Amino acid sequence: MGHWVWLKEGSDMNECILVVDDDAEIAGAIAITLEREGYRCLKASDGLEAVDLALTKPVDLIVLDVMMPKLNGYDLARQVRAERCATPILMLTAKGELEDRIEGLNAGADYYLTKPFDTRELLACINALLRRQGDQVDELRFGNTALDLDSGMLVCGAERVRLSAKEFDIMR
Repeated sequence: MGHWVWLKEGSDMNECILVVDDDAEIAGAIAITLEREGYRCLKASDGLEAVDLALTKPVDLIVLDVMMPKLNGYDLARQVRAERCATPILMLTAKGELEDRIEGLNAGADYYLTKPFDTRELLACINALLRRQGDQVDELRFGNTALDLDSGMLVCGAERVRLSAKEFDIMR
């Protein structure tokens, strides 16, 4: 009889953070701050560009504004989560009303921080989210069968099967 093995990626000391903000000054300042702390940064100035980067590049965390052109932050978070992307999302926005925070968290954000913000708090949130992400597993394995938690694929020997959301939930 086989047993389940939980596999997780090794910790990368140079995590990549996607900074999404249509204000180039704010995005630049955040990126400079993060790079000084040893993070690599990608920047996106609209929601569609951000979705593409989040789903095609190895991103460890997303710092996301809400009010953006082409696709707002709430919809972006929903779209990323619909693709079964578990990358932590920190919403960093001027929209600070209770309803805004609730909508952001319900859309898939892991944390919601309002502008103006203290850089120390931003860094503490990022560090906490990345620490928690380090405990995530990427794959569940039983014998020669594996469930890829990132892609939603079931791997049986050499065969790969795309699962529906319901099938994925049952297998997980």
